[in-house]
Amino acid sequence: MPFTLRRQAARVVLFAPGEQLLMLRGSDPGAPAQGHWWEIPGGGIDPGESSIDAARRELREEAGVVDAEIGPCVFTQHAQFTFAGIRFDQFEHIHIAWCDAVTEQWTPHGLEALEAVAFSGQRWWHISELLTTTERLLPPGLRTGLPHLADGRVPANPIDITTDPDAVAT
Repeated sequence: MPFTLRRQAARVVLFAPGEQLLMLRGSDPGAPAQGHWWEIPGGGIDPGESSIDAARRELREEAGVVDAEIGPCVFTQHAQFTFAGIRFDQFEHIHIAWCDAVTEQWTPHGLEALEAVAFSGQRWWHISELLTTTERLLPPGLRTGLPHLADGRVPANPIDITTDPDAVAT
């Protein structure tokens, strides 16, 4: 039986003024034929770290964002995927966050080696673009609650957006 990395993870739905949402352009260096996708920042929660602290750290490491207000966990998902030949099984806590401005320059601070190969940039998407694009977005269920979040309607309890347990993610 192949090894599976089981972990808790934190991701961030980061809004800037004007209903702009930060997405990272990713691909799997172990499976280039899969093409690219757009995903929200996030990754594994370190031992002793809260999901909010992990979300803050991942924003800094993957996108260079250091001045964001991290809000509550708004979505959860169970994700099972293979990335760079490693099988993952993770439960994700997806937090909402806000920043004061769109940062055009991508300046990550501490990408891991695989992330440095997997990520090729960032883009601020308007909510209306994300809802209509044919580009692959991760997590797959992200579109579900974006209009509510953009309107400031934060759910009282996290919404499970698990849609495809075999979805590709990083």
